[in-house]
Amino acid sequence: MINTGSTQKALTKGLTSASGFAVAPMLDWTDKHCRVFHRQFTKQAWLYSEMVTTGALIYGNNLPRFLGHDPIDAPVVLQLGGSDPADLATCAQFGEQWGYSEINLNVGCPSDRVQNNLIGACLMGHPKLVAEGVGAMKSAVSIPVTVKCRIGIDDQEDLQTLIEFVGGLVEAGVDGVIIHARKAWLQGLSPKENRDVPPLNYAWVHLVKQAFPQLETSVNGGIKTPQAGLVHLDTYENLAPVDGVMLGRAVYEQPFLLAQVDSLYYGAPPSALSRQQVLTQLYPYIESHLTQGGRLSHITRHMMGLFHGCGGGRLWRRYLSEHACQPNAGIEVVEQAYQIIAHEIQRKAEYEASHAVS
Repeated sequence: MINTGSTQKALTKGLTSASGFAVAPMLDWTDKHCRVFHRQFTKQAWLYSEMVTTGALIYGNNLPRFLGHDPIDAPVVLQLGGSDPADLATCAQFGEQWGYSEINLNVGCPSDRVQNNLIGACLMGHPKLVAEGVGAMKSAVSIPVTVKCRIGIDDQEDLQTLIEFVGGLVEAGVDGVIIHARKAWLQGLSPKENRDVPPLNYAWVHLVKQAFPQLETSVNGGIKTPQAGLVHLDTYENLAPVDGVMLGRAVYEQPFLLAQVDSLYYGAPPSALSRQQVLTQLYPYIESHLTQGGRLSHITRHMMGLFHGCGGGRLWRRYLSEHACQPNAGIEVVEQAYQIIAHEIQRKAEYEASHAVS
């Protein structure tokens, strides 16, 4: 049951992705096709690009590849990876010109590859440089600028270090922060382990909000469903409620969870779309991608979890995995995959309905 306080808090939408509900940026996952797919479930949630490095944008000579997106994915955030203030300002301008709703700076990725280029979580050890980057981006664009960070890195054990880090961002004019409620270990843990091994400390995120009550603040990490995130929008352990919630892999792997978001977080009527209707709505987009020379698997790889928890979910994943990657695979592969599992879905629904009555 959702308490009244959480529901009322959820109805207040802020100016940035740090207020309300957001789908986390995920490298190799949240590309433009993924975002169009996710937008079928929620009209209100903030969606994110994958992290794009400033070097790729400035020297890659291929802005359409990195910044191209469908207008349907708005509100959408461009997440940048970089540390040079001038480069960040230039790339923030690119993002605004290409129609992004917000620019976000990645100060949370712990991988060795980005650390070597002074990108990601290692920047928490350089708070002044991060603040300078935020200030440069704020001066360069008219859209909001936010930061996604951790609660600390390596041997940082005190809350005050985190408060001072965020304080520097506030002085630089940051519009919001999204905080993954775990530390990042820059040595000794893989990126995957850094998502699970360091203990969660949600209280510190709420204490940041308490220290900076005017700053839009969102919590990320370890939250499994949109419903579970609502607890953070109310008083948490007698601490100030935060403004937003961000989920990543949980909703990527079970995308139908996103159908709850507009109702839970924005007071909209619950989504009445079935999984089959979501699929049907997506057909024109898939066909358009194919006619432009794209591969079916570019889109279907994000749809593997559509029937998670339904009868036939494994058959769906298997059929798409085996057939969508073929060079000439067309929309008929998706249609055939659904026809194969439709009977299993109906059978499971009838079984559950009969047992619910009894």
